[in-house]
Amino acid sequence: MIRDHCARNLQFGLHLLWPHGRADAGGLAVRHRYGIVLDKQYFNFGSAHFLIFADGTREELHGHNYRATLELDADLDSGHVVADFIVVKPLFKRCCDELDHRTLLPLNHPKLQIEATDQQVRAFFTNPDGSVDDYVVPRRDVHLLDIANTSSELLACWLMDRFLGLLKVALPSLRLQRILVTVQESPGQSAVHERFFDA
Repeated sequence: MIRDHCARNLQFGLHLLWPHGRADAGGLAVRHRYGIVLDKQYFNFGSAHFLIFADGTREELHGHNYRATLELDADLDSGHVVADFIVVKPLFKRCCDELDHRTLLPLNHPKLQIEATDQQVRAFFTNPDGSVDDYVVPRRDVHLLDIANTSSELLACWLMDRFLGLLKVALPSLRLQRILVTVQESPGQSAVHERFFDA
């Protein structure tokens, strides 16, 4: 008779009943995974950007009402949870809020030169024909991102890096196994960044 792993965990207060979450269940190898999914309406940000294409052209400056979601897998803590929602939610919201109502510019694209002062940001984009587009934006309206482009994929990566920096301080004992961030730029159209960690 196969014993219910979750029930035994709750009954005896065990973190893992079998090494590495594995069990012999009637001859089948079983691996248990615990995670949380955060998909809140307030994980959103309205931002302006333009994507730089592989052929050296760019989009027109435009905006999206982005929405992000977060997935975390980790070992259960002593309270039998992956992480306290009350701790995690404001951390991820803070990351989204940093991008809200901002023009997003990448710092690491070779076709885009950035000059920033305390008052303004100037961005110079070199077109394939050699002409240069000159953007001037008030500094407080811009978020300069340490990425190569403002694709949804790289925005998901930026959000993840920013969130992990905050999470490490808030929950230093968390044994993270996997994290996934999704960035939706319009309904039905999303990009993801996923990262795995050694146990």
